[in-house]
Amino acid sequence: MHKWFTSLLVACAFSVVATAVHAQPSLKMMIPANPGGGWDQTGRQLAAAMQSAKLVSSVQFDNKGGAGGTIGLAQFINSAKGDPNAIMIGGMVMVGAIYLENSPVNLSMVTPVARLTGEYEIIVVPANSPHKTMADLVKAFKANPGGVSWGGGSAGGTDHILVGLIAKATGVDPGKINYVPYKGGGEAIAAIVGGHVTAGVSGIGEFAEQIKGGRMRALAVSSSSRVEGFHTLKEQGIDVDLANWRGVFGAPGITTAQRDGLIKIIRATTETASWKTTCEKLGWMPIFLSGDDFKKFIDEDTKRIAGIIDSLGIKGK
Repeated sequence: MHKWFTSLLVACAFSVVATAVHAQPSLKMMIPANPGGGWDQTGRQLAAAMQSAKLVSSVQFDNKGGAGGTIGLAQFINSAKGDPNAIMIGGMVMVGAIYLENSPVNLSMVTPVARLTGEYEIIVVPANSPHKTMADLVKAFKANPGGVSWGGGSAGGTDHILVGLIAKATGVDPGKINYVPYKGGGEAIAAIVGGHVTAGVSGIGEFAEQIKGGRMRALAVSSSSRVEGFHTLKEQGIDVDLANWRGVFGAPGITTAQRDGLIKIIRATTETASWKTTCEKLGWMPIFLSGDDFKKFIDEDTKRIAGIIDSLGIKGK
């Protein structure tokens, strides 16, 4: 009787541990950018919300910046194959970079899990810039396109595309844009605040603290209506609006059931108060879309972004 009871206790304990491990996996997260930017912010805030809700036991980060995220993407494809606990942050910037650079790796090689957020872009200048308004910046841009340098994320990404659309809308040849790409948000912020570029472009959340602290001046946002009191490009006579998106991808070769397990964790995370507060604070719009629907969206967005890049003539620049 004693032996039987001991065995039962051991079996029950094992069952509880196994269930806990299953409920709270340890995730490995590839962030294909240097620290400080939008993907890094998204990944770390998502991980914090996951852990505070006890949806995962731990998250191990790997930042690998460069080439619009395709260096990190290549590493993820090669090292994470079949791993159900490996995820990668990515988004519209990567779609543009893949097309612009004719990348040998692309998003069809990983498993779409969920689209998380949409975010409008913001155009800023250093606090001591002579350009007080968007009209001032556009005037300088039209007078000498190459003399105005724009600092942002990867070539072909959302920031670069926005500058191209502004050029097109104001009668400037997009091929003459002087665009300076940075591997991470930290580098871009330092360059803008230090006056190494004329203007900066990024998601609102990435520059929020710098604007609030008076180190940057916001000139315009890329939304169709005002966000947080910032003037839109359209309000200032520039017929352009553009939103960025970010999401989560699983490893190549995982099963549908494993993908669905990740979707379940991500969906639950996006429903936490912690994540909702983060989105509100950083100006991220929740646009959750998962699984096959997310894959279909990526396929359509890939065609859309390729069309924009072609129309701007910035491929190969």
